[in-house]
Amino acid sequence: MSNIVAIVGRPNVGKSTFFNRLIQRREAIVDAVSGVTRDRHYGKSDWNGKEFSLIDTGGYVLGSDDVFEAEIDKQVELAIDEADAIIFMVDVETGVTGMDEDVANLLRKVSKPVFLVVNKVDNGKRAEDAVEFYALGLGEYFTIASINGSGTGELLDALVDALPEKEDVIEEDLPRFAVVGRPNAGKSSFINALIGEERYIVTDIAGTTRDSIDTKYNRFGFEFNLVDTAGIRRKSKVKENLEFYSVMRSVRAIEHADVCLLVLDANRGFDGQVQNIFWLAERNRKGIVVLVNKWDLVEKDHKSVKEYEKAIKKQMEPFTDVPVIFISALTKQRIFKAIETAVEVYKNRTKKIKTSQLNDVLLPIIENYPPPAFKGKFVKIKYIMQLPTPQPQFAFFCNLPQYIKDPYKRFLENKLREHFNFNGVPVSVYMRKK
Repeated sequence: MSNIVAIVGRPNVGKSTFFNRLIQRREAIVDAVSGVTRDRHYGKSDWNGKEFSLIDTGGYVLGSDDVFEAEIDKQVELAIDEADAIIFMVDVETGVTGMDEDVANLLRKVSKPVFLVVNKVDNGKRAEDAVEFYALGLGEYFTIASINGSGTGELLDALVDALPEKEDVIEEDLPRFAVVGRPNAGKSSFINALIGEERYIVTDIAGTTRDSIDTKYNRFGFEFNLVDTAGIRRKSKVKENLEFYSVMRSVRAIEHADVCLLVLDANRGFDGQVQNIFWLAERNRKGIVVLVNKWDLVEKDHKSVKEYEKAIKKQMEPFTDVPVIFISALTKQRIFKAIETAVEVYKNRTKKIKTSQLNDVLLPIIENYPPPAFKGKFVKIKYIMQLPTPQPQFAFFCNLPQYIKDPYKRFLENKLREHFNFNGVPVSVYMRKK
């Protein structure tokens, strides 16, 4: 479980630039996801070997400044509630504003680490101007220029020192399923339909985070832990429609799970918010099962399932090898199928393939369809092995790894899927110098 760090502050202080700077540094190395670039306000970063999730609240508020004031208070309250540490960003060019003071008032009451960060400090004169931020009553501040990264090192040193140590949960070999999705998609109804009577609950294991409870279930002959985000205490102050709210909750649940059951409302389809959560699970390399709920309420003809599924898969590209199941939490239609599929996806995610088998199957295919030559140089793939990671990652050893481009990597991924069934699971392909 990594810690969550939220970046808060009023508009235009440079939150997103700072966020992108922290994410990119890592994304370029570890997290290059082929063919998926979308505007995200969530990412992973690490510093001095300590990994944390970063949430940029700025991307969640649309509208004019006056709408913003109410929204920003909600966001800050939510960040205070959910994050392990908070970066409060202000801008030296404009100095202290009323909105900054509002945010500071909320943050002064918090027992979590809060870092006051003065942005756009790129010369000595501005460093002197930053002194006025002592007036916010949050103590010491850090000066940075997120455009060129100066000062971020000191800030990150202090940040990772302050992050609480996460205890690793004693891992049982039970699959952990998280039920995620946007508000009102039917997550609670699905869970209730799944659990039926209370007596199916064997034990309650409090999760490491204070908000998602792992409950051990034994239903339909499967034993699994359910990471339930739906039934979490509701904050009366937080408005349900706040997109940020669902994303924040989903981050917690997804990081805590092996397989995500993504519940969506059949009438709303695979909309932006659902896509956000889908890519969140994909980025975390979790197994995914898509459950189209309220299917009993949709007007159908003989081909609607196929067409609906095709439309969803179109929006998942390039990661389309994902099971889509049409359910009704109300009538309990195909709920058993949902759990059965989640168990299969869990098995696919933990599958280990013998090196000899990988080479026997894939090397002949590669010989027939070798990587395209690059500037007259021929790339030869000699050997393949699965890496010892919790999810499927494969190393292809070759003479010129730098010349193998994404389309060919996708070809290799598709061949792995074709021969070894990784349905529902993100697969990573790496080229290594042999």
